Amino acid sequence: MPDRTEWIASVEPERYELREPLRYEFHCDRRVFLQCAGAGLLISVFARTLDAQRGAAPASSAGRIHLGEDGFVTVLSGKVEEGQGPRTEFAAATAEELRLPVEKVRVVLADTQLVPNDWLTAGSRSTPVTVPLVRRAAAEARALLLATAAERWKVDASSFQINAGFVKSPDGKLTLGYADLAKSGGDPTGRPAELTPTAAWKTLGQPLVRVNAHDIITGAHAYPSGIQRPGMLYGCVLRPPSYGATLESVDLNAAKQMTGVVALRDGEFVACAAPTSYTARKAVAALAANARWQTKPQISSDELYAHLKKPDGDRQPQVQQSGSVQSGLQQASKKLTASYHIPYVAHSPMEPRTAVAEWTNGSLTVWTGTSNPFEVREDLAKSFHVDPSKVRVIVPDFGGGFGGKHTGEAALEAARLAKEAGKPVSLRWTRAEEFMWGYFRPAGVIDIEAGLDANGRLSAWDFTNYNSGPSAIASPYKLENTRTRFVYADSPLRSGSYRGLAATANNFARESFMDELSSAAGKDPLEFRLAHLENGRLRDVLLAAAERFGWQKRRKESKPNSGVGLACGTEKGSYVAACVEVELDRASGIPRLVEICEAFECGPVLNAKNLRLQVEGCILMGLGAALREEILFENGRLKNGSFTRYRVPRFKDTPKIETVLVERKDLEPAGAGETPIMAVAPAMANAIFAITGEPLRALPLRAKSGKGDSGSASIR
Repeated sequence: MPDRTEWIASVEPERYELREPLRYEFHCDRRVFLQCAGAGLLISVFARTLDAQRGAAPASSAGRIHLGEDGFVTVLSGKVEEGQGPRTEFAAATAEELRLPVEKVRVVLADTQLVPNDWLTAGSRSTPVTVPLVRRAAAEARALLLATAAERWKVDASSFQINAGFVKSPDGKLTLGYADLAKSGGDPTGRPAELTPTAAWKTLGQPLVRVNAHDIITGAHAYPSGIQRPGMLYGCVLRPPSYGATLESVDLNAAKQMTGVVALRDGEFVACAAPTSYTARKAVAALAANARWQTKPQISSDELYAHLKKPDGDRQPQVQQSGSVQSGLQQASKKLTASYHIPYVAHSPMEPRTAVAEWTNGSLTVWTGTSNPFEVREDLAKSFHVDPSKVRVIVPDFGGGFGGKHTGEAALEAARLAKEAGKPVSLRWTRAEEFMWGYFRPAGVIDIEAGLDANGRLSAWDFTNYNSGPSAIASPYKLENTRTRFVYADSPLRSGSYRGLAATANNFARESFMDELSSAAGKDPLEFRLAHLENGRLRDVLLAAAERFGWQKRRKESKPNSGVGLACGTEKGSYVAACVEVELDRASGIPRLVEICEAFECGPVLNAKNLRLQVEGCILMGLGAALREEILFENGRLKNGSFTRYRVPRFKDTPKIETVLVERKDLEPAGAGETPIMAVAPAMANAIFAITGEPLRALPLRAKSGKGDSGSASIR
């Protein structure tokens, strides 16, 4: 698709492609759209084809704004709001380019009948891809307003100033606003509009409160689990007793005899709907009492890491290499090897999966919490053999996903029950269901071998990741002889996207091993890293964190059972470094994070308030995986599938947090919702190494004196 701007007075069907072989049809009903946004002018700016080919966005990505006759501007985007802040970011970007107060901008997200398909919300792409598109669309509207005023008044547009949505003539006697432009329409200028330079920003870059904060705080906002529809029933699904179990038989009569209960079996899917959630669960309990299942043997978490390293001949490993690792190891005066273990980790969102489904005259509307509304729409259309235009997926701002809600299981389940019952159905997963039947951050084994020459510099680097993934697998350090491999494995548990993907695992292993190497070389961990770093942006955050933390001074200080550590990394076009102080309980081997100073750089800062919140959220989420979080399982069942046994961070775990935002206004913005998580665990591991002299090579972190897997290593 060429780089172009479309000026349209109505919304026309267009084709969008997300992934082969699926194709989406975007049909926006003008009547419904105008009910939402009112009459006016819709401006669309599409992503450059080259950007789409590079993987930055699908060819269908668009920035769309609607100029309403009421003077309000509406932004339309397929992205979702799950706590990371795009709603406010898009409003600020629009307000900046249109010279409007943020209060005059509305944002409509993730309604497949109203918005363009902006791909799923993942990979920290909203800021680097969608924000520029929104800005370009808003800048085109500003340019059109100036051009229209110049044509109408026969005056050079360069003498105009726009303020609060109005342009005034040089003598101040004439005004024209976006509302007037929306009523009269307009023609494109034919020239690309200029974006506001970073140095001139007045709205972007400011610490803005979330635009819908009032509704969130007062409870006025309806999350997916709070959606209500007339005559709505509540659903509950009969789940297998273990992973891999298949249903042999079940008698629905026990449930059907209950007042108001609808019971359904469709192959392996068995569920009930009832006037109350209590009755629905009681009905499913009656079904469970007579259901017969066939189970099959499953491995346990105790066998996990040996299992992951078993060869999987179906898929070839991904390999990147330069120089000769063998030659580099032969030249080394010291060689180190280590093996790191990464467990499965649950996403643990505040709001479990939930959906409300309603059928009307053969059309389906679903309200649900998903990061991928258009693919959920496609899955629903395929499941029920209807045209996608008859399926509408609406995603209200929801209570967290962290990569765990790219799929639409609850939407499909609610829709199946609603079709059977002939009434709207709300289906909310319990916390136990969210743990058991959601997917996890992948487990993995990471093996590393490296060599040091006589000067204490890296001469070879061999890094192999089994199963957890290739994100941030490439080392940011200067290496002449290197081999990096990702090896596919048979994962016994369902796994998928997670905040930072495999960057958390790869960076934990790499940065922990860097401290091992610095110790073997007799160098300070900061000094050793800087000696191997040519990336200026990564050096900057590392030095910023070390300076603010007081690394050199605090490393020399001696406290009983206390130590400091650091780590850094890069992913998704942004850079992070952390310095920490950790206290260790020698008896249990359990660490406590006392303080963390994290420096982060993602280009220009669009909203400092939200950026700090994103960094702090990543720190706390990374702390959970470092301290306690790991999924334990046996015989196809979870052993700790509840918050009493799977302990996410508590208030008492919260350390002193200092965030250093390193701003680069000369660069394009990058996302901030993932990368800050990746430095927490390795920095803590390195602090414990400084205390005990024994490295840790497994998550969650436990010193050898305590219970837990400490991994394996050797030096020769």
